[in-house]
Amino acid sequence: MSLKNTSKYLSLILRHHPEIVGITLDEHGWAEVDELIAGVSRTHPLTTETLEQIVREDEKQRYSFNEDKTFIRANQGHSVPVDVDLEELEPPEILYHGTGQKSTDSIDAQGLLPMSRLYVHLSADYATAKKVGQRHGKPVVYRVLSGKMHGDGIKFYRSVNGVWLTKAVPARYLEKII
Repeated sequence: MSLKNTSKYLSLILRHHPEIVGITLDEHGWAEVDELIAGVSRTHPLTTETLEQIVREDEKQRYSFNEDKTFIRANQGHSVPVDVDLEELEPPEILYHGTGQKSTDSIDAQGLLPMSRLYVHLSADYATAKKVGQRHGKPVVYRVLSGKMHGDGIKFYRSVNGVWLTKAVPARYLEKII
């Protein structure tokens, strides 16, 4: 299995289905590294060195180790209920959300919803949002009036890899960029 495919498999396990390899996540999303390696290795070879390389080189910085590298977790994007110790922060005035064209009617009517995840993911810049949108077909980017949302009492968090998170974005705070 390539490094990229192994990383995707780890994302599936650490964000959505830890039971696939017979592990559990604690309430903060941490998994024991030795248990993860043993579980994954039953079907796909995985070494400590490969896991460390994935964490170090992942362009989206999806994963974190604890200080002594005995535990690992995904930084955000979970569909399983975990608390990844997000600090509430004041967001920039504008954030961005990229999606595919097929989702715009729903977003225009209902706003941004977390769907199967715990939070809506927002980008600090247009280029990143467009790149995210391209993964979902013809990209569409929304400008999110995050400063106004925050002023209206809506909470924001930033994950360790710089992704902004909030529970939902009502349609009134969205501007489609054409």
